[in-house]
Amino acid sequence: MIRSRLNLHGKTVLLTGGASGIGAASARVLVARGARVALVDLDEAGLAGVAADLGTAARSFPGSVTDRARLGEIVEEVLAWTGSVDVAWANAGIAAEPPATIATIDEAVFEKVVEVDLLGVWRTVRAALPAVQAAKGHLLLTASTYAFANGMVNAPYAASKSAVESLGRSLRSELAGTGTTAGVLYPGWIETPIVQTSRHVDPVAMQLTSIGFPGPFGKLIPAEQLAEAAVRGIERRAARTIHPRAWIGWSVLRGLVNPVLDAGVDRHRTVQRLVQEIETARIAERAKGDPS
Repeated sequence: MIRSRLNLHGKTVLLTGGASGIGAASARVLVARGARVALVDLDEAGLAGVAADLGTAARSFPGSVTDRARLGEIVEEVLAWTGSVDVAWANAGIAAEPPATIATIDEAVFEKVVEVDLLGVWRTVRAALPAVQAAKGHLLLTASTYAFANGMVNAPYAASKSAVESLGRSLRSELAGTGTTAGVLYPGWIETPIVQTSRHVDPVAMQLTSIGFPGPFGKLIPAEQLAEAAVRGIERRAARTIHPRAWIGWSVLRGLVNPVLDAGVDRHRTVQRLVQEIETARIAERAKGDPS
């Protein structure tokens, strides 16, 4: 079946995580394409600021993706505003801070990341799906290249993004032939607040990142660049959008590449030392009564 392109002019996009980072950058691109954007986020002030910058083509809908009832209300409010939800983009996400191993991460932190990054995506999809199906539109789920890269000291994020990838693939196949489509977005290292610790603040995490993601795989790119690629993917109703494109080969060859990379990491003495440093730091913080 040949799927027609999705012309975003005059269409309504429901976008979670719209107050900053990838969401805010993508909202600007969507409005430039002629779309109306319903911005969803817990950060009411940030959300209002983005909406104000975008004018009448955007409106803020404060709420948490962990609140299924509120998401249902938001969908109804968006329908009352524009009459349709043509695209639902489940983009909201968080990462565990500070980096920690599975043995030392606070259980509440681990479960909060999964709650937002996986169950928040599921709840967004579930709430918006009937309206998107009525419009024969498109759903986009933000995963990450961590869906197929090793998630050491970042396990709740990586596990959630792997699950989001699987959710998106299942959703697309279930919608096949209906006129409604779904896709998965795989951002690499994007210059947003979520990467501050691992790329700019924590020296141990920065060393681990440089070892685990060498060369083009560790390159930081602006959120605006990712937003352009993601919106093009929506317009093409793409099954997957991977950006930067250097990651495409890794994804395609993951079944061969990942066992080799994991074996290398397992034998890497510097990696072992750095992981131990992170564990020691988290244990020390807990001994001092720091909830991190």
